[in-house]
Amino acid sequence: AMSQAEPLVLRNDRADGLTTLTLNRPNAFNSLSKDLLSALQAELDAIATSDTVRVVVIAGAGKAFCSGHDLKEMRANHSKEYMQALFKQCGELMLSITRLPQPVIARIHGIATAAGCQLVSMCDLAVAADVAKFAVSGINVGLFCSTPAVGLARNLGRKAALEMLLTGDFIDAMEAKAKGLVNRVVPLDALDAEIERLAGSILAKSAVAVKMGKGMFYKQLEMGLADAYDYASEVMACNMMSKDAGEGIDAFMQKRKPVYTGR
Repeated sequence: AMSQAEPLVLRNDRADGLTTLTLNRPNAFNSLSKDLLSALQAELDAIATSDTVRVVVIAGAGKAFCSGHDLKEMRANHSKEYMQALFKQCGELMLSITRLPQPVIARIHGIATAAGCQLVSMCDLAVAADVAKFAVSGINVGLFCSTPAVGLARNLGRKAALEMLLTGDFIDAMEAKAKGLVNRVVPLDALDAEIERLAGSILAKSAVAVKMGKGMFYKQLEMGLADAYDYASEVMACNMMSKDAGEGIDAFMQKRKPVYTGR
């Protein structure tokens, strides 16, 4: 059993720039209590200003990745004001992931349901074990998963997203990959190795290019086509002025490995 003194989010920082945040309510299937949301938000806020963290992995302790909101806590605080504050808090957390300068990878080893599935959809990338399952199951208890719908609608096709939202049915990892919810599916015992490969590929790139690129990607999604091209052109011109871009191009022409400095 988890000690009362154990943090709700475990943080592991590596010297190579990879940081893992592990949701740590295994006995509650890592359900998103207000305190867990606050703990995860605090870690993301700290990482946002870090010069050493390059890639973030979000994982779950125990059998589940994340089972969504804490229904017991919600029923014990049954007021509209509480619900409004809770869902606003959760929405801000999800936005923080996309606004984070560093790429965020979801590591899904078990079920990801409701707001847990939302969390997967809002991470930049996702790697799942072949035993993982996904659902937005609020509809099964009379609650349409409106906030998870925001992330699903931006990752899946409309009909695929609505089928999940209207039925609450589980999909397996391979179907989640086919629908665009996750990037890669591997056997459970190969999950960490696959995370290492994906994170390692990003860590080998220029930190300044990754940071600029992630910010550009999400901002242009909300623009019209012409505005998106204008904005992307400006970002790319700025990126070309970076020392890393000069080093990368020179290294390519000289047939050597680039040495990036993050500037």
